[in-house]
This record gives sequence, C-alpha cells and structure tokens, in this order.
Amino acid sequence: MADYPVYLVDDDPSIRRSIGFMLRTSGHTVHTFESGTQLLGEVERLDPGCVVIDIRMPGPDGLDVQEQMRKRAITFPVVVMTGHGDVELAVKAMKAGAIDFIEKPFDKRQLFAAITEAWRRLDDNDRWRTRREEAQARLKPLTTREKEVLEGLVKGHPNKTIGYDLGISPRTVEIHRANLMSKLDVHSLSDLLRVAFMAGVGETDEIPGKD
Repeated sequence: MADYPVYLVDDDPSIRRSIGFMLRTSGHTVHTFESGTQLLGEVERLDPGCVVIDIRMPGPDGLDVQEQMRKRAITFPVVVMTGHGDVELAVKAMKAGAIDFIEKPFDKRQLFAAITEAWRRLDDNDRWRTRREEAQARLKPLTTREKEVLEGLVKGHPNKTIGYDLGISPRTVEIHRANLMSKLDVHSLSDLLRVAFMAGVGETDEIPGKD
C-alpha cells in the first residue's frame, strides 16, 4: 500500500501541533492548514492524500470543504474530526462521502485506522485511473465517424437511429461498428460498451479524445 501525505485542517494551532507531531513521529508526511479556505486555495496543486479535517471551523467548515472538493472532482478521502455532541454532523459528512469520523479526544489507533482506510481508497482510485487511461488510449486510433457511432451505441440507440442522426445508412453504421470491434479487439457489443464506459464515453457531451 502506498504511503500518501496527510492534509491536516484545524483552526486550533494546538490541535495542529499535537496531531501533526503524532503523525510525523509515526512516519507520516503531514501538511497542516489553519482553515478550510487555505486548503481549498491549494488543494488542486496537491498530490493525492488523505484530508483530516475538523468539522467545526470559522469560514468553510468540514462539510463545506468536502462539498467544494466534490464539486471540483477532487477525490481525496476525507476523515472528519468532531467534538462531543457533533455526531449528527459526522453522519452528514459520512453520507456526503467521508470515509470515517473520529471524536476528540481520540485514540491514536482510531486515527491511524482511518488513515489506513483512506490509503486503500487512494490505491483503488489509482488503479481505476490507470484502467481509464488505458481505455482512453484504446479509443485514440478511432476515426471521428467511428467515435460518433460509438457515442450512439453508448446511448443505446439502434443502427437505424444512429444512421439517421449522422446522415448515413444503417448498413454504413454496421460497417463502422464492425471496424470499432476490430480496432478495440472485442468480440461482442457488451465488451465494446465496457471499454467505452471505462473510458468515460457518455459522461460528457463529447467522447474523450474526439476531434
């Protein structure tokens, strides 16, 4: 399992010092932030890592930061720190995608267990990203027309509808479809669609790499 950095966010300097010291002496790389605003100002330039953040802070709190990261498609796993009586907020954070919450004062082992789970998530993200990049690379040799036909197949359209939309005959669509399967080295429509979905076709208006 890879060793990712920990991004510690808390407006209390004593918390940043104590938790930061505990993590560093256990071999972790730690970057501290005094506010959610500071983290959000830098997060897009940071290497993938685990965000450990206080749920109650002036300005953007832990929930706000989590939501802003989601909107920016930043998939760093989040562990929220809560004070006594903040369990309801912690539940909201978990529903919004946080991987765990820890109550202050917390046990060292509980924090380390949460960070370990975050690293597992990051490893999974890396594997998923690699598979997506490989699938996108497989689509690059396709012609513009073949990519347009593939988009139609991803939408579930039959050859006749795809042909109508593109101004070509259903027979021509069938030829492009056969070429798609040959170039992508697949033997069924379901396998073709798996490659397309993994590459992200259908998630936006245009196919990845489309001219």
